[in-house]
Amino acid sequence: MTVRVSILTVSDRADRGERPDISGPALKSVIEQQGWQIIDVSIVPDESGQIARSLANWADSGKCDLILTTGGTGFTARDVTPEATLSIIERQTPGITQAILVESLNITPHAMLSRATSGIRARTLIVNLPGNPKAAIENLNIILPVLPHAIELLQGNPAAEAGHRKIIG
Repeated sequence: MTVRVSILTVSDRADRGERPDISGPALKSVIEQQGWQIIDVSIVPDESGQIARSLANWADSGKCDLILTTGGTGFTARDVTPEATLSIIERQTPGITQAILVESLNITPHAMLSRATSGIRARTLIVNLPGNPKAAIENLNIILPVLPHAIELLQGNPAAEAGHRKIIG
């Protein structure tokens, strides 16, 4: 299955060109290694309105199945990615968010400082990842095994639910 992915880097400094975006390209590389299709890669500043507009436009376009954000999930006053995400999603996906937290805590206690979230808008899954490239890839790798099935379910693929049926005998 080919998953269509857009990646949004949220960073004031990368948006202003003061530092290179490292996390976005790192995530893009992992996605391409899966054989999935990159639809768009963009950078926006830590501005809730711009983040929300980008996420909503991509999800509403029907062109991407998965949106990954990187950055803006921490404790600083400018970290507003989770709030922007929550403002546009229709349903939260707490299992994805919790799985990332649980597994990340096995790597570093700093994982508990993440405020990342995830959710669904239309038929698009949106997942917030950290701005640190190493952490972003670690977090993506945690959920990578379930993403194709999640996308099949969102697309309404009848075969996707076949694995959910319990055989009673």
